[in-house]
Amino acid sequence: MYPERPAGIAFGGDYSPEQWPREVQEEDMALMREAGVNLVSLGMFTWALMEPERGRYEFGWLDEVIDRLHAAGVSVDLATPTAAPPAWFVAEHPDALPVTRDGIRIGFGGRQSACSSSPAFRAATAALVRALAEHYRGHPAVVMWHVHNEYGAPLGECYCEHSVRAWQDWLRHTYLDLAALNEAWGTAFWGQRYTAWSQIDAPRFNHTVVNPAQRLDYARFSDGQHREHYILQRDIIKESHPDLPVTTNFAGTVNCKSTDLWQWARELDVVANDHYLRAEQPDNHIDLAMSADLARSVAGGKPWMLMEHSAGAVNWQPRNLAKRPGEMRRNSLAHVARGSDSVLFFQFRASRHGAEKFHSGMVPHAGTGSRQWREVLELGADLRRLDGVRGSGVAADVAIVWDWESYWALELDWRPSVDLTFRERVDAFYEALWREHVTVDFVHPSADISGYRVVVAPSAYLLTDASAKNLHRYVEAGGHLLVSYFSGIVDEHDAIHPGAYPGALRELLGLSIEEFHPLREHETVATTAAEGRIWSERIDLAGARAVQRFTAGPDAGHPAVTRHDLGAGAAWYLATAPVTGLRELLCEVLDRAGVPRPRDLPDTLELVRRGRHVFLINHGDEPVTVEGVTGTGALDGARHEGSVTVAAGGVSVILEDHP
Repeated sequence: MYPERPAGIAFGGDYSPEQWPREVQEEDMALMREAGVNLVSLGMFTWALMEPERGRYEFGWLDEVIDRLHAAGVSVDLATPTAAPPAWFVAEHPDALPVTRDGIRIGFGGRQSACSSSPAFRAATAALVRALAEHYRGHPAVVMWHVHNEYGAPLGECYCEHSVRAWQDWLRHTYLDLAALNEAWGTAFWGQRYTAWSQIDAPRFNHTVVNPAQRLDYARFSDGQHREHYILQRDIIKESHPDLPVTTNFAGTVNCKSTDLWQWARELDVVANDHYLRAEQPDNHIDLAMSADLARSVAGGKPWMLMEHSAGAVNWQPRNLAKRPGEMRRNSLAHVARGSDSVLFFQFRASRHGAEKFHSGMVPHAGTGSRQWREVLELGADLRRLDGVRGSGVAADVAIVWDWESYWALELDWRPSVDLTFRERVDAFYEALWREHVTVDFVHPSADISGYRVVVAPSAYLLTDASAKNLHRYVEAGGHLLVSYFSGIVDEHDAIHPGAYPGALRELLGLSIEEFHPLREHETVATTAAEGRIWSERIDLAGARAVQRFTAGPDAGHPAVTRHDLGAGAAWYLATAPVTGLRELLCEVLDRAGVPRPRDLPDTLELVRRGRHVFLINHGDEPVTVEGVTGTGALDGARHEGSVTVAAGGVSVILEDHP
């Protein structure tokens, strides 16, 4: 379910009128009309204003703002303000404040400052949301609802007394009896066997490592508690607004480690994502593309919403770099290219007070005479010209396996190397594919992957037997699978799969691993075609053949890259982290699988097809000519017969004559 209004691409962002006097609010309405703003998120952190004391609701100030927005032609994404409980609630229920893993109860004054397991917090949430939803039943300006804000960031896990009680209930429901729990957690190790549910505490800080299976389950439990808090609000809203979509905004799909978005997507009417550039990271537009692709994938390929990004600098990174001329436009249109039907910012007008006063806004502190405001006006005009993009899809021939449970498990304590991180391998493979101009979907390892020519599994450390069989069927049916090292190692309880590594994938890959040989910091090993770092291992072939071999290091002479022809497809395996050669290996797999892609384009040029629209985004300092594109420029109306030249730092969107 996507909001029916606004009719075109949604443009606007978070609006905080409560921070401004009436005359500024009236100026904002005029500026919104000038820019073409058609949707704002409203009320995000205003619980203290909506309910200044328990049970006394004051919506009059909000009524005035919503009516004013409606008169200006701006629709409202109405938020529930539960991410910022008021001081009176905390004073009444100090036990609702979250407790950190090392036992510190946080104080009041931040956000996400109440535990999702707290009965008092849930009761207060339900009362407020019911009053808010009933009050705005049928209001023509309200076109969708926005629950809470960025679940899981910064509050992922809480260790308070309410969480522990809910945790014990969750364990009873999940395992049914203690014998099953003791078996799943391997509690015979270190004498941890439990004989009563009440003995099981949260996995608090310890002077040594805590049971990893317990910590993995606590991550599942904690994420589920936040989701219950969302569902509580969603269901109350639906009582009064059954036809309006309800969502919550993810704190950046690729950065929201504590939140299993495959699970969350089942509960949302529309997926909404926030993305902020890592300002100091070179080529940070690639991370942006990955976040957008993951948002689209979590949405099941349907259009999604860019709920927040920045017009300029943010305020919370070590060094908050301003965006260069044209960068905001490239960022915004890249999200649209990859499936977003909205371009929304945090925030409309930059704040004067509080922790985020140095965060940019569509209207910056410098005002409407600034370059930033001029670029906002230009972007609004661009988006109005792209109305025809809304609702169309993005096709991909290649998928990358992404599983949040594997993410959690891989980064627990005492793995073979501190360099084993989930994102390191995923980022490397994604970047190589991006530079090859290959559009990528992300998939859960148990999903239907039969429609992809190539599937890449960079960080599949945790892999269930069912998911391993799914990958096996994919290859036998003609798919090409590329697996990176330290995959298929443990099951859903972080227990080693029986037998030699890589347990769940031995038969599929046609090999076994005798021993891991992690590399020292800065150490590299050579192969017959490349150079690797982080990892090496001793592979014994059992049906696969060696494509590359190590020529140096602890496994010199042994396979470094293998291929196992199985059924109609092939399973490839990579036993190191290439410093060089990853892109070349991927090209070999892509070519064997027949994946079409443009050739001879610089890797600073981003090319994405969405429906009949071809988005060409030039992140380089030189113009680029793209061959093989015939159609009409959606932004400038220019006709192109077989080629398009994209200016340095520019964007061209072509409506092709034939899809």
